[in-house]
Amino acid sequence: MRRLIILAALVTAGCGIQPTGVLDGGEAPTGVAPGVTLYFVDGRGELRPNLTESGELGDVAGALDLLLRTSDPPGLRSDLRRVSSLGPKVTVAGDTITVALPLAPGEVGPRGVDQVTCTAAGVRRQAGAREPVTVVVSFTDGSDGGPRTCPPR
Repeated sequence: MRRLIILAALVTAGCGIQPTGVLDGGEAPTGVAPGVTLYFVDGRGELRPNLTESGELGDVAGALDLLLRTSDPPGLRSDLRRVSSLGPKVTVAGDTITVALPLAPGEVGPRGVDQVTCTAAGVRRQAGAREPVTVVVSFTDGSDGGPRTCPPR
């Protein structure tokens, strides 16, 4: 029995793996996004996600405020008029996000509401929402387009 233990110790000691010191693996992952995904419109009228670096994921209100104020990325455009004063008012209740835009319906192009819907829903999903998110977008005249989801149906 003693010989078997010595033999096993010799076999495992001679397997060719050399000991090493502590290795630096770099920064640990934090799970924090480098920015927020905003949705824009491409040349064919399709929605396209675009990572806008902000150093943080942020919240729905911050993402939509950025969507209404930022310039268009190369090759993409926005169907929302830019704002320089008040941003959107956002309320989150369960799986429903209500967005009051500081715009009239005529200031929003055909894909503008989809941009808002997908940007808001995307931020909630990235923040860990488990249920599908519904977004209701209203305008300065009090009208709204009813509940929407992303992708648009």
